[in-house]
Amino acid sequence: MGRWLDTAVKSGPQQLELFSDAGGEVPAYRVRESTRARHVSIQISVHGDIEVVVPQGYDLQQVPTIVAQRRQWISRHMAKLTQQRQELAPEHFDERPSCLQVRSHQETWHITYDASQRSRLELVHTGTHHLSLRGPLADPHPIADLLRQWLTRRARAGLAPWLRELSFDLDLPFNRISFRGQKTRWASCSSQQNISLNYKLLFLPPDLVQYVFVHELCHTIHMNHSHDFWQLVADKMPDYPPRRQALKQAWQYVPRWVDG
Repeated sequence: MGRWLDTAVKSGPQQLELFSDAGGEVPAYRVRESTRARHVSIQISVHGDIEVVVPQGYDLQQVPTIVAQRRQWISRHMAKLTQQRQELAPEHFDERPSCLQVRSHQETWHITYDASQRSRLELVHTGTHHLSLRGPLADPHPIADLLRQWLTRRARAGLAPWLRELSFDLDLPFNRISFRGQKTRWASCSSQQNISLNYKLLFLPPDLVQYVFVHELCHTIHMNHSHDFWQLVADKMPDYPPRRQALKQAWQYVPRWVDG
């Protein structure tokens, strides 16, 4: 029944790793402090990674009890995710994808593979919307690493100008923009008005990307999800409710290899 606490600080906000071996009933989970959180919440990524979000300064000794109390909810949610994954098309799980569906910009990038005796794997552009991976191909991890690097570059080139233009149009300025590959969030906005975008937004349809942008830009005014925040979202995007609902299932657009 023992638990141990790893206090190593990860990148970004303080993140602590908590593990439990309580008869397998409570799986491993991560704790993240958030300046915006008002209450403790549990988030589960599409691949079953559990994150407990707590307000800044929260007593971490209370977290294991909260997780234990929610274990039935966690089990139901994990079972639902398992069923949903089983309904996905086989290509969703390909370790060597034949194409990248960049829905945000209505692009399809085709990928070819050229096995060779090169010492290093490399990714090159071979034509309009065509990529080629050349070199040793037996290990899928370097393939995914290079494709994730390409996604980051594509996101910086395509999503950053889009966000800046929308910021100007809505009169909601922000400070800086960065790109990451978060597992549990599409984007975030700090108290310094710095916006971090998930490069996986590239896989989403444009209307959902637009909603994520509006959502984060509104956080430059309200660093919470209060009534005033949602009113501002409605003012800037009156048709946001169906987009917000659709975003809950948007993980299905992201291929499995992207998260490794």
